[in-house]
Formats: sequence, C-alpha cells, structure tokens
Amino acid sequence: MYEFIFANFAMHIVLDAAETEHVISKLQLSAIKKNTILLNTGEICRNIYFVNKGCLRIFNTDREGEEHNVLFCPEDWWAADMASFSGQTPAFYCISALEDTEVFYFSYTILEQLYIDVPKMERFFRILVQNGFHLHQQRITSNLSKSAEERYAQFRERYPKLEQRITQKHIASYLGITPVFLSMIRKRNT
Repeated sequence: MYEFIFANFAMHIVLDAAETEHVISKLQLSAIKKNTILLNTGEICRNIYFVNKGCLRIFNTDREGEEHNVLFCPEDWWAADMASFSGQTPAFYCISALEDTEVFYFSYTILEQLYIDVPKMERFFRILVQNGFHLHQQRITSNLSKSAEERYAQFRERYPKLEQRITQKHIASYLGITPVFLSMIRKRNT
C-alpha cells in the first residue's frame, strides 16, 4: 500500500523503521472520483497530495472561462498550489482529478509538525520544491522558445503513456494550442 510513496521518499532520504512508522501514522489516504475538484481558485490549499494511482491536473481558468493546464500529476507525482500551501493564502490554481485517483496526503499542519518530528522530511520537501521550481523554469523557457511540435515531443517524453489516458483537449491546453492544431501535429508525427 505504501510502496510507491516510500520509494518516492527514498529518492532523496533514508528513513529508519521508527521514522517510517511515524510518517505512516500521519499519512492520509483518499479515493477521488474522476472530475472531482480538490482545490478551487481562492480557497486555501490545505493539503499536499501524492498520486498513488490515477492522475490529477493543476490548472487556472481565465476571465473568459478557458482552462489552462499547467501540470499533470500522474502516479508518483506530488500536487499542490505551492504558493497557497506554503503561505496558507488563497490559491491561484485549481486541482482536479482527470481519472479515478487514489492519493496520499499531508495537511499543512501535520507536515509542519512532521518537519520537527522527522527532520529528514523537511529535506525531502525542500528537494521536491527545488526540483519543481526547476521544472517550472524549464516549462516557461520551453513555452517561450520552442515550437508547438517541440513542446509536444517534450510532453510525450515527460509523461510517457499519459497521452492515451487523458483527452486531447487537456493536452492541447497544456501545450498552449488548440485541439485542432494538436491533431495536425499528431498526424505529421505518425
């Protein structure tokens, strides 16, 4: 049950048996139905989620009602509006389930206490945020300097097999193009 999340922790830290048991005692587990909203813009992001099964997306809706996907979070990814979670301020982003999804999560309060109880966890989340910031910078650079075809190739590399699981509309939104243009790119690449 905890195999994937503890393998994720093990990428950056080594927990002993007592630390592992303490972390398990603080983890929450939830099954999320497809299309369920976990966070709305303006709410405070009170949890950070680890996707055990399924896929979440992080997005914002503009004034015209158009959704802009900024991140997909399939298995073994973490999801939160980090500015809202870290500062306990209103969220800019929404989080929703693209599939029936199972998540482990920590609330803000529990995670803050876990940093004290198991200091290695603070190191883990520092590295996670650093890696996320790096990914964010790469995505900005890619959106500014790469063609739609190059961005699509990067999407396929970053999210192998996800393309078969989510709609073309969501992929196009992530790439900043229309679904029709994405369809044209796919035809050229087959």
